[in-house]
Amino acid sequence: MLSTDFADWDARYRAAASCGLAEPASFVRELMPLLPFGPALDLACGAGRHTLLLAASHSVTAVDASSEALDLLVQHAANAGLSVTREPSLEAACCGHQGIQLVRADLEQVKLPPASFTLIVCVQYLQRSLFPQMEAALSPGGMLLFETYTRAQLEFSTGPRNPAYLLESGELRAAFPTLRTLVYRELRAGKGIASLLGQKPRHSTASHFPKHTR
Repeated sequence: MLSTDFADWDARYRAAASCGLAEPASFVRELMPLLPFGPALDLACGAGRHTLLLAASHSVTAVDASSEALDLLVQHAANAGLSVTREPSLEAACCGHQGIQLVRADLEQVKLPPASFTLIVCVQYLQRSLFPQMEAALSPGGMLLFETYTRAQLEFSTGPRNPAYLLESGELRAAFPTLRTLVYRELRAGKGIASLLGQKPRHSTASHFPKHTR
């Protein structure tokens, strides 16, 4: 059961339904060739712009609190010829199904199953209480791709305005201490945004992924 009233988000997705599916974030598109294969988790998936991109090469569990967003995802997936299954929980979605598994869940209450995903994608959603769970939910060698707004966004006229949902400068770099930082950047050009690709250490074999910062 969802513990929060998500009527506002449902209304936003209903209003945006006629606009079509938004393009994936450029940071996600750029890094797709470098991401590991295996089960992926798209947190706060919305209407599925990243879920559909990942589904070409991954089985994807897509989680959001908005039923309207997930209904739109189903429509977009059908148009792309992709199979979709609705699951009652994340535990059920992690039982080896292929294709896209949808889970409607309140992310303020959700429990991510440990060591279950080779890839986690979280874009334009900031819930700091989930950070330790996201680290734990990665399997050894798995990667986290995270991107959202920073307080620099307040310098621009559009985008989120609530400081509680904006990263401090440099905060994302230290947010996942158990992960090795592979790519990190902060932008202040038209928007204030921070992006991270991190990898969970393998138990036995060291990663040979090159480390970059910019």
